[in-house]
Amino acid sequence: MSSGMKVGAVIITMGNRPDELRALLDSVAKQDGDRVEAVVVGNGSPVPEVPDGVRTVELPENLGIPGGRNVGIEAFGPGGTDVDILLFLDDDGLLAHHDTAELCRTAFADDPELGIISFRIADPDTGVTQRRHVPRLRAADPMRSSRVTTFLGGANAVRTKVLAEVGGLPDEFFYAHEETDLAWRALDAGWMIDYRSDMVLYHPTTAPSRHAVYHRMVARNRVWLARRNLPALLVPVYLGVWVLLTLVRRPSRPALRAWLGGFKEGWTTACGPRRPMKWRTVWRLTRLGRPPVI
Repeated sequence: MSSGMKVGAVIITMGNRPDELRALLDSVAKQDGDRVEAVVVGNGSPVPEVPDGVRTVELPENLGIPGGRNVGIEAFGPGGTDVDILLFLDDDGLLAHHDTAELCRTAFADDPELGIISFRIADPDTGVTQRRHVPRLRAADPMRSSRVTTFLGGANAVRTKVLAEVGGLPDEFFYAHEETDLAWRALDAGWMIDYRSDMVLYHPTTAPSRHAVYHRMVARNRVWLARRNLPALLVPVYLGVWVLLTLVRRPSRPALRAWLGGFKEGWTTACGPRRPMKWRTVWRLTRLGRPPVI
């Protein structure tokens, strides 16, 4: 039964997947309960034809993933406050079930501390969930729901009170790690995050490295993430661990060169405001299975 919470959906697009976008919007329209209002943001591109009732915003330039999603948030009023819950969905995804919005309403109504829900991403043909799409260290069983410390950017639901309290996604990041930045700020403010295996977004299996800027952005934003959010003592520990992990994975020479360039850029460029998390948040992350040094 619906809790009465209003739900909206934010979808950003580059305009190059019109058929997938239409299918996603159809899956949003078919959700049980009260209507989910959708806003599609053309991130530096025109928005393809959408069904009647779907609002659109066309940006003159590509603001990146967090910037585009922030524009979508504001389309629902300051900080998204015209609705209680916002779904953030990739434009080539598809809500697998008709009850996802209702499950979100129930989850948020039943747990006042719950701020963010991360959906399970599954390949539409095989049903397989990639290990990287389970936002915890113990990722072997994607069917196990649990508390987590981050979430998946294109398959999630956020209580808009979280955005009103801690702000939106970091525009500066453009691509990569913007979800963890928001997750850490939300956890520091006392909110919790759940991974829910029963809330499913179908999405084709892909590799993140398909993006040309992947290695540079991942490295730069990792440094920015630490500089913005971690206590000073943990910054070198966290980044040292990630340098070692990167080397252990033995990236190709061009990839490593791009990664090192991004790592240097992360130290030499402005990262936005620094608001180090409380030590009790560090302990909370540790108890949830992911201390902020990994």
